[in-house]
Amino acid sequence: MTQLPLADVLPISASVNDAGRLAINGLDVRDIVEEFGSPLYLFDESTIREMCREFVGNFRRHYPKTDIEYSTKAMSNPAILKIIEQEGLHIDVVTGGELAFALAANFPAEKINFHGNNKVRSELREAVEAGIGRITIDSFHEIELLNEVAGELGTTQDVNLRVSPSIDPHTHRLTSTGVLDSKFGFSIETGDAEKAVAAALAQPNLDVQGLHFHLGSPLFELEPYEEAIEYVCAFAARMKWVHHLELNEFSPGGGMAIGYLSSKLPPTIAEYAQTISESLVSACTKYGLDQPRMIIEPGRSIVGRAGVAVYSVGGIKRIPGVRTYVSVDGGMGDNIRPALYEAEYEVMSVDDPLGEPTQKVTIAGKFCESGDLLAKDVELPDVKTDDLLALPASGAYCVPMASNYNLQTRPAIVLVTEQSEARLIRRRETYADLLATAIFE
Repeated sequence: MTQLPLADVLPISASVNDAGRLAINGLDVRDIVEEFGSPLYLFDESTIREMCREFVGNFRRHYPKTDIEYSTKAMSNPAILKIIEQEGLHIDVVTGGELAFALAANFPAEKINFHGNNKVRSELREAVEAGIGRITIDSFHEIELLNEVAGELGTTQDVNLRVSPSIDPHTHRLTSTGVLDSKFGFSIETGDAEKAVAAALAQPNLDVQGLHFHLGSPLFELEPYEEAIEYVCAFAARMKWVHHLELNEFSPGGGMAIGYLSSKLPPTIAEYAQTISESLVSACTKYGLDQPRMIIEPGRSIVGRAGVAVYSVGGIKRIPGVRTYVSVDGGMGDNIRPALYEAEYEVMSVDDPLGEPTQKVTIAGKFCESGDLLAKDVELPDVKTDDLLALPASGAYCVPMASNYNLQTRPAIVLVTEQSEARLIRRRETYADLLATAIFE
């Protein structure tokens, strides 16, 4: 098999087959699309499992008391959650819907952590009734609300408190969450975090296990983790002295980056693991803390590289001296990240992945927005109508953030198994699905 030019951002099982086309785990991508239709999202089981094992192996090598907790907001599907469970990971959810999905997939409730900045009473009740392992509290309102819910159900709920360390992670402003001006977490800087610790410890139906923070995503730098861990551990030591907080658990969140462009690759999982683990050990030693259980929360870095979006080319518009637009049968409805975050993607010809670039084109979606552009000024071999184009690294956030804008149906999803089978794990939506919630008088 021939080495692919974008191997660093494609699934690990991607190759060029004997027909000269893109294949995943030996399956011809065009053949899969001809069976299941276009646009189509493909997920490689081998890549998901490998990323799970890299996280578990590297973090526990440096810090044995580590649990890896997959953030389901990146991509939630029963088949994928089953793989996550088989690989020994925990998960976190951020809504009652994500919790319901996880429970329907028979994911063990005791291995679920409920995040989110405005959990409502019904969601908290559903979580506590399910026997959820952990709830991460994000507001003063939630401290009181969750205590009431747990009391009504006659139980004590284990919780962590999300604090904000006011650290700039140097990522997109819309995905920075650990800065002072953020809707997330109790600010250490303003004193709210200390007030939250005192308030939560005073609740009879809450058992505070530790602290959590999340800087944002994707983080291509290691230094923000070092700085934030030091700062939060200093705060934890003071809370132990003043309020008798026992730091049984500590989570520096997730945010580990993936390579979207072959020219911009992140640190390795091993490098993230070494930096984060050594920073926590050093800070605990410095501030006289017992080493807590550490919880790492990757989402994008588990499934991002595993996913490939495949589109069929329709109309091609050439504006001499300006730009060539290649329109595809998907766009911002199934991947809003370029329009929302200015996210960049590589683009590959499925039919000629090794072809020499002959033109610079912009990949345009089919939605009625000028900003519906999946990739700008990418170099490709000659492209014609009915060709298939692949966007690697589409496994995280594209599917969960998809919409029915313009009443477009959402794509099907296929899992390419380790046994080289193309398994449908979400069918394509139909017009009947779009009409199902409408009420006709």
